[in-house]
Amino acid sequence: MAESRIFTAALVVIGDEILSGRTHDKNIAQVATWLQVQGIRLKEVRVVADDPDAIGEAINELRARNDYLFTTGGIGPTHDDITVDAISAALGVGVVVHPDARAILEAYYTTRGGLTDARLRMARVPEGADLIPNRYTGAPGIRFGNLFIMAGVPSITAGMLDALTGELEGGAPLLSETVGCWVGESEVADLLRATEKAHANCQIGSYPFWKEGKTGANFVIRSTDAEELADCTRALVAGLADGGRAAVPGGI
Repeated sequence: MAESRIFTAALVVIGDEILSGRTHDKNIAQVATWLQVQGIRLKEVRVVADDPDAIGEAINELRARNDYLFTTGGIGPTHDDITVDAISAALGVGVVVHPDARAILEAYYTTRGGLTDARLRMARVPEGADLIPNRYTGAPGIRFGNLFIMAGVPSITAGMLDALTGELEGGAPLLSETVGCWVGESEVADLLRATEKAHANCQIGSYPFWKEGKTGANFVIRSTDAEELADCTRALVAGLADGGRAAVPGGI
């Protein structure tokens, strides 16, 4: 059954501005969160420069080993927006102006100075691609098989993800519970390992911090099964209590 297997996705973040530090990426978190709700696990993120070879290599590698591949960045109207060209080359198809994309842009720019050559670049897609609606600026995203090519501006990316909600096949959503404790994670490493091992369908992540002059950690338990998640959480809380450490439901 589809619900019993894990569907995976990868994300390629494209842009020199990300690698230079001029722009701080916000899309990784929102794509990961959205995918989780769709029952799809984000397995890998790669950040690449505005370089056709680097983009092409990432596209072919990650598309082959995941159910879905998403990209953000490089589909705007300027000369350095080369994502469509690079991906088309990697896919072995030509670049065409999508007639529906052109019509959308013509309508959008009717009262905004008209459809210039630069703006028309945003209607270019790999030949055979479909469109992802964009309610914010008109310029659509692009879908080619299991590949989803989206804008780099986070608010526009969010709108494109919203348009895809419910459209992709996924498994059971990944559920989580958080337990906090004022303890050094090395002190409970054996407990974490043993608890996870005893609950085969759960994973426990440990996230240490220093706050209020004390060392603590939040433990995030994840599973696709609500009952097993609850059992694992109870076992971890009990194990902490046995060691004289009070658990804080919901985290610290």
